[in-house]
Amino acid sequence: MGKLYDCIIIGSGPAGLTAAIYAARACLSVLVLEKEFVSGGQVVNTYEVDNYPGYRGISGFDLGMKFREHAEKLDVEFVMEAVERVDLEKEEKIIYTDQSEYHGRTVILAMGASHRKLEVRGEEDFSGMGVSYCATCDGAFFKGKTVAVVGGGDVAIEDAIFLSKGCEKVYLIHRRNQLRGAESLQRELFARPNIEVIWDSEVTRILGEDQVESVHLKNTENGEKRNLPVEGLFVAVGVVPCTTLIKGQVALDDFGYVKAREDCVTNIPGVFAAGDLRTKPMKQIVTAVADGANAINSARNYLTKKE
Repeated sequence: MGKLYDCIIIGSGPAGLTAAIYAARACLSVLVLEKEFVSGGQVVNTYEVDNYPGYRGISGFDLGMKFREHAEKLDVEFVMEAVERVDLEKEEKIIYTDQSEYHGRTVILAMGASHRKLEVRGEEDFSGMGVSYCATCDGAFFKGKTVAVVGGGDVAIEDAIFLSKGCEKVYLIHRRNQLRGAESLQRELFARPNIEVIWDSEVTRILGEDQVESVHLKNTENGEKRNLPVEGLFVAVGVVPCTTLIKGQVALDDFGYVKAREDCVTNIPGVFAAGDLRTKPMKQIVTAVADGANAINSARNYLTKKE
């Protein structure tokens, strides 16, 4: 058997990186397992972060890099491997990746969440060919073109605003008659002359030849159908927790989120959940960071009782 870590962290978003920083400062032997080439989780795809204290207007990518650099300065060990399965119910936890296996006394689950899909015809066919889930990643490819954003929350509004800076026309398609996003974002959205909100509508199909050319819309109030010509479709309808890996071991709620309180304690001793995959009313960078700190505090208490 290889090294037995005090703590293994699965995921390197704000929650996972904060947990790594706190673990290192607590003199725990810690390993971070990440599957992406860049640390930071969903935050790296955010064009501008304006609500994280001390870093007003910073890009999500830059903020993610600052988290990573902080952890690296504390000599946190990182391994880029995809976790395939876990054995968490015994006292010694085993994490199996696509290349190896790792053993830990405690585990922090910080896999975050992934983009929710529309689940309509044409979505998979045109993924990467006009259908995107990241406006800041792919927006530059649509400069001077007409695009649509689907959603009504903060992310959808932010995406529409961002795209309006380079696109000729931006439609925001929302299935209700009122947006859910912050008032400040809505004011900026409605002030943009090249943004048009299409209310009470949902996308039922995505069409095109080699790339997206239009979307079919259905009015949720009267059932009327129409075809909307667009060259790109950006989907921003929420996220789903990345908890498939732990299903059947860690207790989840009806929506797939890990059942854990503010102390991040799960139903399995020595296993803690931090970030967007945990049940909580508000999912923001600042709450993920708080989770990372709380998770390590709980892990330390657990380890101390074991001594």
